[in-house]
Amino acid sequence: MLRRVLEEVGLFLIPFGLFLLYLVLAGRNPLRREHWDAQLVRLTLIGLAVVIASLVYEGLFSERRPGGYVPAHMENGRLVPGEFR
Repeated sequence: MLRRVLEEVGLFLIPFGLFLLYLVLAGRNPLRREHWDAQLVRLTLIGLAVVIASLVYEGLFSERRPGGYVPAHMENGRLVPGEFR
């Protein structure tokens, strides 16, 4: 679960990292707040769009198992453990 959360946080931070790279390549100081203020909302919306797109992509194209989980149950008087089919 933690891995999935860290992946989404990383995806959210991609636009910020690209903008930081742009500032460095343009010869501007990336630590000055005035460069970030005008772009903060735009970068946040792009980051959210990237996260939502990744979740939709994962939901549509992830591997599916044909069966499902069969919980533990009793058959002929003995306990059969749960399993994936």
